[in-house]
Amino acid sequence: MTKDFSRWRYPLVLAFIIAMASTAYGQGLTVRKDGLLVHDGKPFQGIGVNYFDAFYRTLKDPNTTSYEQGFGELSRRHIPFCRIMAGGFWPIEQAHYTKDPVGFFARFDKVVRSAERNHVGLILSLFWNPSTVPDLVHEPVNAWGDSGSKTIAYMRRYVHDVVTRYRTSPAIWGWEFGNEYALGADLPNAAENRPPVVTSAGTPAARTAEDEWHYPDLATAYALFAKEVRRYDRSRIIESGDSVLRESAWHNRHEHTWQSDTSVQQAELLEEIDRAPIDVLSVHAYGADADRLSQYQIWAREARQPLFVGEFGVESKTPNAQSVFRHILDTIEHLDHAFAALWVYDFDGQADTWNITSAGPRAWQLDAIEAANQRLAH
Repeated sequence: MTKDFSRWRYPLVLAFIIAMASTAYGQGLTVRKDGLLVHDGKPFQGIGVNYFDAFYRTLKDPNTTSYEQGFGELSRRHIPFCRIMAGGFWPIEQAHYTKDPVGFFARFDKVVRSAERNHVGLILSLFWNPSTVPDLVHEPVNAWGDSGSKTIAYMRRYVHDVVTRYRTSPAIWGWEFGNEYALGADLPNAAENRPPVVTSAGTPAARTAEDEWHYPDLATAYALFAKEVRRYDRSRIIESGDSVLRESAWHNRHEHTWQSDTSVQQAELLEEIDRAPIDVLSVHAYGADADRLSQYQIWAREARQPLFVGEFGVESKTPNAQSVFRHILDTIEHLDHAFAALWVYDFDGQADTWNITSAGPRAWQLDAIEAANQRLAH
C-alpha cells in the first residue's frame, strides 16, 4: 500500500532550511582539509586581544557591564576577536554554574549578545585554571587524566551546556580547553609548583602529589574535551590553549630532568597531546620564544593545522619595550595566515604590568595591532 507523505513534506523542508540557516549563521572560525583557517568562507588572518575578564567581571558582579564599552572600542579599532575566560577562576566562582544556572547564563548571555552587537568574535576558554574543576568536585588535579572521573563528567556537562547554548551565535569563533596546562606538566620540581591553596576561594586545605599532572593526563583531557565539543559543534576550531613547550618538556616527561630537547623530541611530545579533533596548534610566545614560532609554523603545516599565537606581548618594565614588541609582532605578521591575540586588554588585575587600554600608557600596542590588521587585510 502506498503511503501519503504529502502532509509531512513542507514541515520537513522548513525544518531542514532552519537547520541549515542555523549552521551557517554561527559558523565561526573553521579549518579546511588543507589546514587553511577560514571565516565566512574566506581565508582569515587577523590579530585580536585577550579580554581575560570580559565575562569574569560580570560573573563576580552582575551589575558590571563595562565589557559593552570594551567591545565597542575593539570594534571601532577593527580588532576582530577576543580570547576570554569562559567561567570562574576559583571553585567558589565556578560554583555559580551549578548553584544558580539561570543567573550564571543570564550574565553569560549578556556578554555574548554584546559581542554580537559589536561584531567582535569570541574564543571561549572553558577551563582556564587547571585546579578549578577538580577542586569543585573534590578530586585531585590529576583526575583530568581519568576518563571515569567526576572531573571529566563535569567537563562533559559544562561543554554540553555552553556549546549547545551558543553554537548558533555569530560571536562564537572557537573553543579552547584551558590556559597553559602543559607548562605545569611533569615538572622535575612539581611538588614546589602545585596549585595554590586558598580555602576561602574553595580549594582544599592541602595539596598532594596527586595534584601534580602529567602529559598523559593532558592527552586524555584534551581528546575527551575535543570529542565532546565535536558532538555539538561540527565546524568551529578547537584548541588546547597551550603555550610553546618548555625547551626541556620531553626530558621533563621522560627523564624528569631539565636537559634541553631536540626538535624531534618536541615534535613527538606535541603529537602526543595535540590530536584530532583538536584542529589548531596553540602557542603563547613572549620575548625570545617568538624566535621559535617559525618551527611551530612548520609543525602546524605538517599537521594541516593553523597556528594560533594565543598570547603575545611585552610587559611595561621590559627594556626597549617597543622594539621588542615590534619584533614579536613582525614575526607573527610574517607567519602563514597570521592568527594571534595580544595579552591583555582592559584587565585591572595587571594594571601596572600588562594591561592595555586606549587611555593608558600602553595604548601604542593597540595602535600597532590595529595597523597590523589593516596590512593583513590587503
